[in-house]
Amino acid sequence: MIFRLSNLQPLILNFCAEIGRSLLPQACVLCAAPSGTKLICAECDTDLPRLPCNCCAVCALPLATGRVCGACLDRPPRYARVRAPFAYRFPVNALIHAYKYGGRLALARPLGELLAQTVGRDVDAIVPMPLAPGRLAERGFNQALELARVVAGRTGIPLMPHACRKVVETPSQAALPWGERAKNVRRAFVCDADLHGKRVAVMDDVLTTGATLNELTRVLRRAGAREVSGWVVARALPR
Repeated sequence: MIFRLSNLQPLILNFCAEIGRSLLPQACVLCAAPSGTKLICAECDTDLPRLPCNCCAVCALPLATGRVCGACLDRPPRYARVRAPFAYRFPVNALIHAYKYGGRLALARPLGELLAQTVGRDVDAIVPMPLAPGRLAERGFNQALELARVVAGRTGIPLMPHACRKVVETPSQAALPWGERAKNVRRAFVCDADLHGKRVAVMDDVLTTGATLNELTRVLRRAGAREVSGWVVARALPR
């Protein structure tokens, strides 16, 4: 019974938040104009850099033709697919930067809700991308975990916040050339949970090369996960 009640708690809190949002006027998180009950006004919403319908079924890169990009055909990643509503371009990149590096923790809600509108319900658990202890202490919060709380509340999918740990203090992926990122995160994660037979969604803010997701997928598969997907707010596109 306790387990069932704990799973209902995010849904109850989300319902209460929806009531409060409907009673109080909202301001657009991008331009601060009145937006009714929406997080983003209609004008700003039309300018968001949404990914096109024709994207790689595995890594979510836009495609001119075909279903799977050449890179995924040549070297299939360990993860099954990536879900991402946006390209990592203005103004989404500015929102993520302000959230992640500017300490604007309140932006987790609008970003998480935008992502929740895109993902399905075809997973058994959500696992946030872990941060190393030093990086967590420096930043003060795990941006992936806060996004995961919002998405779990929206979808009702169980959240496993402590399933994985990052045990190596690696340099920031953003500071490295794309070709060096896979080596940087090799053997950086451990999984403490039994995921036997579960379909797992790994939550993060941005996917660039997919190297971090690929390495964590390896660890999750060794812990018994049947399938691993990546759920991210934005997909970085090749320059």
